[in-house]
Amino acid sequence: MKRHIILYSSREGQTHKIARYIAEHLGHEHCQLADLHQAEQVDLSHFDNIIIGASIRYGHFNKRLYAFIEKNLEQLNHSNAYFYSVNLTARKEGKDTPEGSAYIQKFLKKSPWRPKHIGVFAGALLYPRYNWFDRTMIRFIMTMTDGETDTSKEVEYTDWEKVTQFAQKIQ
Repeated sequence: MKRHIILYSSREGQTHKIARYIAEHLGHEHCQLADLHQAEQVDLSHFDNIIIGASIRYGHFNKRLYAFIEKNLEQLNHSNAYFYSVNLTARKEGKDTPEGSAYIQKFLKKSPWRPKHIGVFAGALLYPRYNWFDRTMIRFIMTMTDGETDTSKEVEYTDWEKVTQFAQKIQ
């Protein structure tokens, strides 16, 4: 049976939630989940598939994602390695594909890694959990992009069927 590692870089928890969902699809007993920010000593050679998920915050992936890729580039390039991005822009049609995601296009220009398959998933809008600054900034961004602006709400935009389709491509 194949062994999978799912590494995630999550700020508010939705990327981690998606990682757990993918692990369920692949079979928990064959998956190891790890926070990318705490995965300094993970030996990727023990896994048949490497899946990395990362969220966008204010237009950028966490810098630790790029550091992890740089440190593990050779292993990533010689493995079955998959990547998924989580962001609120992906809630809009056309922005939920690697070709339509400005974040993925920027990532591919900045990163030397070429994942076998890339998924782009909408995240969750969790206003009540944000601090005042983040709540204010995200509300401003959502106002400009015709999104939810009621700061008392939590809205999950993730299309779980799309996540299932991504997980089915992992071999």
